[in-house]
Amino acid sequence: MPLPQLNVYRHGRRHRALITLAGEIDLESAPLVRAALARCLSDGFRAIDVDLTPVTFCDCSGLNAFLDAAQKTTEAGGTLRLHRPPPTLGPLFDLTGSGFLLLGVPFGKLTHPLGGVPAPAAQAPPRRTVPFASVLSGDAR
Repeated sequence: MPLPQLNVYRHGRRHRALITLAGEIDLESAPLVRAALARCLSDGFRAIDVDLTPVTFCDCSGLNAFLDAAQKTTEAGGTLRLHRPPPTLGPLFDLTGSGFLLLGVPFGKLTHPLGGVPAPAAQAPPRRTVPFASVLSGDAR
């Protein structure tokens, strides 16, 4: 039985990057997430939007990768925001109280389940006008 795969797509313009993750984020694939977000910073992007619409699962190792990347992005003078997280992240945000760090909502204001809820209009990722090219992919072994 093959292990779940995670694909990472990046589209950048000026100092802003849109990262789309597709698949499952867990202990095996979290290093790929870390590498993709670190590459954005090293390439000069300071505003990083992460579209999680195609993510089917994300556990605490994925949350940890996002929190680490958000801290590094903030230290570099930028922002990292998650958009349309999968329902599996809702309980993790509730338990850790970290949703406000990654979603751009005030602390304690997550009052609805996250699955399928569109991001507020001001924080929606830019509309895709150029086809994405896979920049990183891998299956965790």
